[in-house]
Amino acid sequence: MPVNNRIADLSDEVAEWRREIHQHPGLLYDVEETAALVEAKLKEFGCDEIVTGIGRTGVVGIIKGRQNGSGKVVGMRADMDALPIVEKRDLPYKSKYEGKMHACGHDGHTAMLLGAAKYLAETRNFDGTAVVIFQPAEEGGAGGKAMVDDGMMDKFGIQEVYGLHNMPGLPVGEFAIRTGPIMAATDEFTITVNGRGAHAAMPHNGNDPIIIATQMVQALQSIVSRNVDPLSSGVLSVTAIEAGKAYNVIPQEAKFWGTIRTLDRDVRNLIVDRLHEVVNGIASAYGAEVTIHIKEGYPATVNHAEQTQFAVEAAEEVVGKGRVDTEQLPVMGGEDFSYMLEARPGAFIFMGNGDTAGLHHEEYDFNDEAIPVGSSYWARIIEKSMPASA
Repeated sequence: MPVNNRIADLSDEVAEWRREIHQHPGLLYDVEETAALVEAKLKEFGCDEIVTGIGRTGVVGIIKGRQNGSGKVVGMRADMDALPIVEKRDLPYKSKYEGKMHACGHDGHTAMLLGAAKYLAETRNFDGTAVVIFQPAEEGGAGGKAMVDDGMMDKFGIQEVYGLHNMPGLPVGEFAIRTGPIMAATDEFTITVNGRGAHAAMPHNGNDPIIIATQMVQALQSIVSRNVDPLSSGVLSVTAIEAGKAYNVIPQEAKFWGTIRTLDRDVRNLIVDRLHEVVNGIASAYGAEVTIHIKEGYPATVNHAEQTQFAVEAAEEVVGKGRVDTEQLPVMGGEDFSYMLEARPGAFIFMGNGDTAGLHHEEYDFNDEAIPVGSSYWARIIEKSMPASA
Protein backbone atom coordinates (compact mmCIF):
# COMPACT_ATOMS: atom_id res chain seq x y z
CA MET A 1 0.00 0.00 0.00
CA PRO A 2 1.63 3.27 -1.09
CA VAL A 3 0.40 6.65 0.14
CA ASN A 4 -3.35 6.27 0.53
CA ASN A 5 -5.20 7.82 -2.43
CA ARG A 6 -8.04 9.21 -0.30
CA ILE A 7 -5.56 10.70 2.15
CA ALA A 8 -3.58 12.19 -0.74
CA ASP A 9 -6.80 13.88 -1.85
CA LEU A 10 -7.21 15.32 1.66
CA SER A 11 -3.66 16.66 1.87
CA ASP A 12 -4.40 20.25 0.86
CA GLU A 13 -7.19 20.43 3.42
CA VAL A 14 -4.95 18.95 6.10
CA ALA A 15 -2.25 21.49 5.20
CA GLU A 16 -4.79 24.28 5.76
CA TRP A 17 -5.51 22.91 9.24
CA ARG A 18 -1.78 22.73 9.90
CA ARG A 19 -1.27 26.35 8.92
CA GLU A 20 -4.22 27.46 11.04
CA ILE A 21 -2.67 25.69 14.02
CA HIS A 22 0.70 27.24 13.16
CA GLN A 23 -0.75 30.75 13.40
CA HIS A 24 -2.15 30.15 16.89
CA PRO A 25 0.59 28.43 18.93
CA GLY A 26 0.17 27.69 22.62
CA LEU A 27 2.83 26.78 25.17
CA LEU A 28 2.75 23.74 27.42
CA TYR A 29 -0.82 23.23 28.67
CA ASP A 30 -2.09 26.54 27.22
CA VAL A 31 -3.20 24.95 23.95
CA GLU A 32 -6.90 25.76 24.22
CA GLU A 33 -7.17 27.11 20.66
CA THR A 34 -5.57 24.04 19.13
CA ALA A 35 -7.56 21.72 21.39
CA ALA A 36 -10.78 23.49 20.35
CA LEU A 37 -9.90 23.08 16.66
CA VAL A 38 -9.15 19.39 17.23
CA GLU A 39 -12.42 18.86 19.09
CA ALA A 40 -14.40 20.64 16.36
CA LYS A 41 -12.79 18.57 13.59
CA LEU A 42 -13.35 15.28 15.41
CA LYS A 43 -17.03 16.19 15.84
CA GLU A 44 -17.24 17.10 12.16
CA PHE A 45 -15.70 13.73 11.22
CA GLY A 46 -18.32 11.87 13.24
CA CYS A 47 -16.09 10.27 15.85
CA ASP A 48 -17.99 7.95 18.18
CA GLU A 49 -16.74 9.67 21.32
CA ILE A 50 -14.71 12.79 22.06
CA VAL A 51 -13.31 13.51 25.50
CA THR A 52 -11.59 16.77 26.42
CA GLY A 53 -9.63 17.76 29.49
CA ILE A 54 -7.55 14.58 29.68
CA GLY A 55 -4.20 15.68 31.08
CA ARG A 56 -5.70 19.16 31.64
CA THR A 57 -6.04 20.21 27.99
CA GLY A 58 -5.63 16.98 26.04
CA VAL A 59 -8.24 15.66 23.60
CA VAL A 60 -9.05 12.02 22.84
CA GLY A 61 -11.21 10.78 19.96
CA ILE A 62 -12.67 7.28 19.62
CA ILE A 63 -13.34 5.77 16.19
CA LYS A 64 -14.92 2.34 16.02
CA GLY A 65 -14.37 0.10 13.03
CA ARG A 66 -17.24 -1.34 11.02
CA GLN A 67 -16.45 -4.56 12.86
CA ASN A 68 -15.49 -4.92 16.51
CA GLY A 69 -15.07 -8.65 16.92
CA SER A 70 -11.35 -8.40 17.64
CA GLY A 71 -11.86 -6.22 20.69
CA LYS A 72 -8.50 -4.62 19.93
CA VAL A 73 -7.85 -0.97 20.84
CA VAL A 74 -4.89 0.91 19.38
CA GLY A 75 -3.85 4.45 20.33
CA MET A 76 -2.00 6.99 18.18
CA ARG A 77 -0.58 10.16 19.71
CA ALA A 78 0.20 13.65 18.38
CA ASP A 79 1.55 16.55 20.45
CA MET A 80 -0.05 20.02 20.23
CA ASP A 81 2.20 22.53 22.03
CA ALA A 82 4.63 25.07 20.62
CA LEU A 83 7.86 26.70 21.87
CA PRO A 84 8.77 30.12 23.33
CA ILE A 85 10.72 31.18 20.23
CA VAL A 86 10.39 34.25 18.01
CA GLU A 87 9.59 33.11 14.46
CA LYS A 88 11.96 34.64 11.90
CA ARG A 89 10.55 33.51 8.56
CA ASP A 90 7.93 35.81 7.09
CA LEU A 91 5.47 33.08 6.16
CA PRO A 92 1.89 33.90 5.07
CA TYR A 93 0.76 31.78 8.03
CA LYS A 94 3.35 33.12 10.48
CA SER A 95 2.59 32.92 14.19
CA LYS A 96 0.22 35.64 15.34
CA TYR A 97 1.63 35.47 18.86
CA GLU A 98 4.99 37.16 19.33
CA GLY A 99 7.48 34.93 21.08
CA LYS A 100 5.60 31.70 20.39
CA MET A 101 6.02 29.43 17.39
CA HIS A 102 5.65 25.85 16.23
CA ALA A 103 9.38 25.26 15.95
CA CYS A 104 9.17 21.50 16.46
CA GLY A 105 6.45 20.54 14.00
CA HIS A 106 3.72 19.71 16.47
CA ASP A 107 1.33 21.62 14.20
CA GLY A 108 2.15 19.05 11.51
CA HIS A 109 1.84 16.13 13.90
CA THR A 110 -1.62 17.27 15.01
CA ALA A 111 -2.80 17.94 11.46
CA MET A 112 -1.57 14.56 10.15
CA LEU A 113 -3.36 12.66 12.90
CA LEU A 114 -6.51 14.69 12.20
CA GLY A 115 -6.18 13.72 8.53
CA ALA A 116 -5.95 10.06 9.48
CA ALA A 117 -8.92 10.45 11.84
CA LYS A 118 -11.06 11.90 9.06
CA TYR A 119 -10.15 9.03 6.75
CA LEU A 120 -10.73 6.36 9.41
CA ALA A 121 -14.08 7.85 10.44
CA GLU A 122 -15.17 7.85 6.78
CA THR A 123 -14.06 4.34 5.87
CA ARG A 124 -14.06 2.41 9.19
CA ASN A 125 -12.36 -0.41 7.32
CA PHE A 126 -10.99 -2.11 10.42
CA ASP A 127 -12.04 -4.51 13.15
CA GLY A 128 -11.56 -2.81 16.51
CA THR A 129 -11.22 0.67 17.96
CA ALA A 130 -8.84 3.47 17.01
CA VAL A 131 -7.99 6.05 19.68
CA VAL A 132 -6.54 9.35 18.47
CA ILE A 133 -4.65 11.15 21.25
CA PHE A 134 -3.88 14.87 21.10
CA GLN A 135 -1.48 15.74 23.89
CA PRO A 136 -0.45 19.07 25.45
CA ALA A 137 2.86 20.02 27.07
CA GLU A 138 5.39 17.75 25.41
CA GLU A 139 7.99 20.53 25.51
CA GLY A 140 8.98 20.17 29.14
CA GLY A 141 5.58 19.94 30.79
CA ALA A 142 5.17 16.14 30.83
CA GLY A 143 1.74 16.25 29.21
CA GLY A 144 2.13 12.59 28.27
CA LYS A 145 2.49 11.70 31.93
CA ALA A 146 -0.49 13.89 32.81
CA MET A 147 -2.70 12.02 30.34
CA VAL A 148 -1.51 8.62 31.61
CA ASP A 149 -2.00 9.74 35.22
CA ASP A 150 -5.55 10.79 34.32
CA GLY A 151 -6.24 7.13 33.55
CA MET A 152 -6.35 7.47 29.76
CA MET A 153 -5.02 3.99 29.03
CA ASP A 154 -7.54 2.22 31.26
CA LYS A 155 -10.47 4.56 30.51
CA PHE A 156 -10.30 3.85 26.78
CA GLY A 157 -8.93 0.32 27.01
CA ILE A 158 -5.81 1.14 24.99
CA GLN A 159 -3.71 -1.98 24.39
CA GLU A 160 -0.94 -0.59 22.18
CA VAL A 161 0.20 2.97 21.50
CA TYR A 162 2.22 4.56 18.71
CA GLY A 163 3.96 7.91 18.33
CA LEU A 164 5.63 9.83 15.49
CA HIS A 165 7.98 12.80 15.17
CA ASN A 166 9.27 14.59 12.10
CA MET A 167 13.02 14.64 11.50
CA PRO A 168 14.71 17.43 9.50
CA GLY A 169 17.50 16.09 7.31
CA LEU A 170 15.72 12.79 6.68
CA PRO A 171 14.14 12.91 3.20
CA VAL A 172 10.37 13.15 2.89
CA GLY A 173 9.04 9.67 2.25
CA GLU A 174 11.48 7.97 4.60
CA PHE A 175 11.20 6.72 8.17
CA ALA A 176 13.72 5.80 10.86
CA ILE A 177 13.26 3.68 13.98
CA ARG A 178 15.02 1.24 16.29
CA THR A 179 14.06 -1.33 18.88
CA GLY A 180 14.90 -0.37 22.45
CA PRO A 181 15.95 3.12 23.59
CA ILE A 182 15.42 5.67 20.82
CA MET A 183 15.45 8.88 22.88
CA ALA A 184 17.13 9.72 26.15
CA ALA A 185 16.08 10.28 29.74
CA THR A 186 16.48 13.95 30.65
CA ASP A 187 17.52 15.06 34.13
CA GLU A 188 18.50 18.53 35.34
CA PHE A 189 20.90 19.41 38.14
CA THR A 190 21.56 22.61 40.08
CA ILE A 191 24.59 22.90 42.35
CA THR A 192 25.03 25.77 44.80
CA VAL A 193 28.40 26.33 46.49
CA ASN A 194 28.29 28.31 49.73
CA GLY A 195 31.75 29.51 50.74
CA ARG A 196 33.40 32.52 52.34
CA GLY A 197 33.59 35.69 50.34
CA ALA A 198 36.35 38.25 50.61
CA HIS A 199 37.75 41.43 49.15
CA ALA A 200 39.24 40.57 45.76
CA ALA A 201 42.57 42.07 46.92
CA MET A 202 42.63 39.78 49.96
CA PRO A 203 41.51 36.34 48.72
CA HIS A 204 43.29 34.59 51.60
CA ASN A 205 40.46 35.76 53.88
CA GLY A 206 37.93 33.56 52.04
CA ASN A 207 37.82 30.24 50.23
CA ASP A 208 36.47 31.56 46.89
CA PRO A 209 33.35 29.63 45.82
CA ILE A 210 34.10 30.52 42.19
CA ILE A 211 37.33 28.51 42.33
CA ILE A 212 35.48 25.67 44.05
CA ALA A 213 32.63 25.67 41.48
CA THR A 214 35.01 25.68 38.52
CA GLN A 215 36.92 22.75 40.04
CA MET A 216 33.61 20.90 40.27
CA VAL A 217 32.71 21.73 36.66
CA GLN A 218 36.04 20.38 35.45
CA ALA A 219 35.81 17.24 37.57
CA LEU A 220 32.26 16.43 36.50
CA GLN A 221 33.47 16.08 32.92
CA SER A 222 35.42 12.96 33.96
CA ILE A 223 32.31 11.04 35.06
CA VAL A 224 31.13 9.96 31.61
CA SER A 225 34.64 9.55 30.17
CA ARG A 226 36.02 7.59 33.13
CA ASN A 227 33.05 5.93 34.85
CA VAL A 228 30.56 5.04 32.12
CA ASP A 229 31.23 1.99 29.93
CA PRO A 230 32.38 3.33 26.54
CA LEU A 231 29.78 1.07 24.90
CA SER A 232 27.00 2.75 26.88
CA SER A 233 25.69 6.27 26.35
CA GLY A 234 25.68 9.22 28.68
CA VAL A 235 25.95 12.99 28.49
CA LEU A 236 26.62 15.43 31.34
CA SER A 237 26.69 19.06 30.28
CA VAL A 238 27.12 22.14 32.47
CA THR A 239 25.15 24.84 30.68
CA ALA A 240 25.37 27.88 32.97
CA ILE A 241 27.39 29.28 35.86
CA GLU A 242 26.47 32.27 38.01
CA ALA A 243 28.50 34.03 40.69
CA GLY A 244 29.25 37.56 41.88
CA LYS A 245 28.37 41.02 40.61
CA ALA A 246 31.39 43.23 41.35
CA TYR A 247 34.97 43.49 40.07
CA ASN A 248 36.48 43.74 43.53
CA VAL A 249 34.40 41.27 45.55
CA ILE A 250 34.82 37.51 45.80
CA PRO A 251 31.21 36.37 46.37
CA GLN A 252 29.82 34.18 49.10
CA GLU A 253 28.05 31.89 46.64
CA ALA A 254 28.46 30.32 43.20
CA LYS A 255 25.84 28.33 41.35
CA PHE A 256 25.91 26.23 38.21
CA TRP A 257 23.50 23.93 36.47
CA GLY A 258 23.11 21.59 33.53
CA THR A 259 21.64 18.38 32.18
CA ILE A 260 22.21 14.63 32.30
CA ARG A 261 21.09 12.48 29.34
CA THR A 262 21.07 8.68 29.45
CA LEU A 263 19.47 5.73 27.71
CA ASP A 264 19.73 3.26 30.59
CA ARG A 265 18.49 3.56 34.18
CA ASP A 266 21.67 1.99 35.62
CA VAL A 267 23.85 4.49 33.75
CA ARG A 268 21.61 7.32 34.95
CA ASN A 269 21.97 6.18 38.56
CA LEU A 270 25.74 5.82 38.17
CA ILE A 271 26.14 9.37 36.87
CA VAL A 272 23.93 10.86 39.58
CA ASP A 273 25.76 8.94 42.33
CA ARG A 274 29.16 10.00 41.02
CA LEU A 275 27.99 13.62 40.69
CA HIS A 276 27.17 13.63 44.41
CA GLU A 277 30.50 12.01 45.33
CA VAL A 278 32.60 14.35 43.19
CA VAL A 279 30.84 17.56 44.23
CA ASN A 280 30.74 16.70 47.93
CA GLY A 281 34.38 15.62 47.87
CA ILE A 282 35.58 18.87 46.34
CA ALA A 283 33.41 20.94 48.67
CA SER A 284 34.89 19.12 51.66
CA ALA A 285 38.44 19.61 50.41
CA TYR A 286 37.92 23.37 50.17
CA GLY A 287 35.91 23.71 53.38
CA ALA A 288 32.69 24.80 51.66
CA GLU A 289 29.08 23.77 51.91
CA VAL A 290 27.22 22.58 48.84
CA THR A 291 23.60 21.97 47.90
CA ILE A 292 22.76 19.55 45.09
CA HIS A 293 19.32 19.47 43.51
CA ILE A 294 18.47 16.84 40.88
CA LYS A 295 15.22 17.20 38.94
CA GLU A 296 14.38 13.91 37.28
CA GLY A 297 12.85 14.56 33.88
CA TYR A 298 11.39 12.34 31.17
CA PRO A 299 12.46 8.70 31.22
CA ALA A 300 14.11 7.19 28.16
CA THR A 301 11.79 6.48 25.24
CA VAL A 302 12.07 2.72 24.80
CA ASN A 303 10.47 0.97 21.81
CA HIS A 304 9.01 -2.49 22.34
CA ALA A 305 10.37 -5.13 19.98
CA GLU A 306 7.10 -6.58 18.60
CA GLN A 307 5.47 -3.20 18.06
CA THR A 308 8.62 -1.77 16.50
CA GLN A 309 8.69 -4.54 13.92
CA PHE A 310 5.01 -3.91 13.24
CA ALA A 311 5.66 -0.16 12.81
CA VAL A 312 8.47 -0.96 10.36
CA GLU A 313 6.15 -3.13 8.28
CA ALA A 314 3.38 -0.51 8.30
CA ALA A 315 5.82 2.22 7.24
CA GLU A 316 7.28 0.03 4.48
CA GLU A 317 3.80 -0.55 3.11
CA VAL A 318 3.42 3.23 2.78
CA VAL A 319 6.86 4.27 1.45
CA GLY A 320 8.39 0.99 0.26
CA LYS A 321 11.14 -1.32 1.47
CA GLY A 322 14.52 0.31 1.70
CA ARG A 323 13.02 3.60 2.83
CA VAL A 324 12.68 2.66 6.50
CA ASP A 325 15.93 2.76 8.48
CA THR A 326 15.59 0.14 11.22
CA GLU A 327 18.94 0.98 12.82
CA GLN A 328 18.41 4.64 13.68
CA LEU A 329 20.94 5.72 16.29
CA PRO A 330 19.43 6.86 19.58
CA VAL A 331 18.84 10.60 19.91
CA MET A 332 19.93 12.14 23.21
CA GLY A 333 17.01 14.56 23.25
CA GLY A 334 14.00 13.76 25.42
CA GLU A 335 10.40 12.88 24.59
CA ASP A 336 7.49 12.39 26.98
CA PHE A 337 5.87 9.74 24.80
CA SER A 338 8.14 7.67 27.02
CA TYR A 339 5.45 7.69 29.71
CA MET A 340 2.92 6.14 27.32
CA LEU A 341 5.44 3.47 26.33
CA GLU A 342 5.96 2.68 30.00
CA ALA A 343 2.20 2.22 30.37
CA ARG A 344 1.59 0.19 27.20
CA PRO A 345 3.65 -1.58 24.51
CA GLY A 346 4.22 0.48 21.40
CA ALA A 347 6.74 2.25 19.19
CA PHE A 348 7.96 5.74 18.37
CA ILE A 349 9.12 6.47 14.81
CA PHE A 350 10.86 9.36 13.03
CA MET A 351 9.45 10.61 9.72
CA GLY A 352 11.43 12.60 7.15
CA ASN A 353 10.84 16.37 7.01
CA GLY A 354 13.33 16.97 4.21
CA ASP A 355 16.01 19.63 3.96
CA THR A 356 14.59 22.11 6.47
CA ALA A 357 15.92 24.08 9.41
CA GLY A 358 16.43 21.97 12.51
CA LEU A 359 13.97 21.42 15.32
CA HIS A 360 13.69 24.29 17.82
CA HIS A 361 15.19 26.69 15.27
CA GLU A 362 13.66 30.11 14.66
CA GLU A 363 13.44 29.40 10.90
CA TYR A 364 12.00 25.89 11.15
CA ASP A 365 8.73 25.05 9.42
CA PHE A 366 6.98 21.71 9.07
CA ASN A 367 7.14 20.40 5.50
CA ASP A 368 3.58 20.00 4.16
CA GLU A 369 4.85 17.53 1.54
CA ALA A 370 5.17 15.03 4.41
CA ILE A 371 1.46 15.21 5.31
CA PRO A 372 0.17 12.39 3.05
CA VAL A 373 3.04 10.16 4.21
CA GLY A 374 2.35 10.68 7.90
CA SER A 375 -1.42 10.42 7.64
CA SER A 376 -1.12 7.28 5.51
CA TYR A 377 1.21 5.75 8.09
CA TRP A 378 -1.35 6.38 10.83
CA ALA A 379 -4.14 4.88 8.73
CA ARG A 380 -2.00 1.85 7.96
CA ILE A 381 -1.23 1.31 11.66
CA ILE A 382 -4.96 0.90 12.29
CA GLU A 383 -5.98 -1.04 9.20
CA LYS A 384 -3.01 -3.41 9.43
CA SER A 385 -3.25 -4.06 13.17
CA MET A 386 -7.01 -4.61 13.07
CA PRO A 387 -7.87 -5.89 9.59
CA ALA A 388 -11.55 -6.12 8.75
CA SER A 389 -12.76 -9.47 7.48
CA ALA A 390 -14.44 -9.71 4.10
